Amino acid sequence: MSDYVEYHDSEWGRPLHGEAALYERLTLEAFQSGLSWLTILRKRDNFRRAFDGFDIQRVAAYEDEDVARLMSDEGIVRNRKKIDAAIANARAARELHATGETLDELIWSFAPDPDSRPAPKTGADIPAITAESTALAEELKGRGFAFVGPTTAYATMQAAGLVNDHLEGCAFR
Repeated sequence: MSDYVEYHDSEWGRPLHGEAALYERLTLEAFQSGLSWLTILRKRDNFRRAFDGFDIQRVAAYEDEDVARLMSDEGIVRNRKKIDAAIANARAARELHATGETLDELIWSFAPDPDSRPAPKTGADIPAITAESTALAEELKGRGFAFVGPTTAYATMQAAGLVNDHLEGCAFR
């Protein structure tokens, strides 16, 4: 079974909660921007290693030497803007925690009513952005998150199961 099929069948679109898990999805979707998802999927274990298991507190404490380490890590996508965004996003998530909020609660507060969306019949029926993803992106940016446009926000919503974009007839719908 291909990596992509395995990901689809076991993870994509299933409700996901937890700070590290949602931070990971948000980070990986940002790194995917401009690349194929399969590229990121195949590097996911390297990303997990490089970013300390996506532990928000640890990544939020990264300094210049950590950025240099990440920029020299051939196992991940070495894009300075995306690395800086991953660190900024950990810091923004840490700030949420300082005010008694969680990334989990914030992201899930933008989940649309599942009954408001018909099952897509083809890939062409799946939007790249929605009103909810646009609102989530704006909220995240307003909270200090970076590299989180409406498309990245929607891809995160799909990956974390806030929306169910499995096609009509898919066994995992």
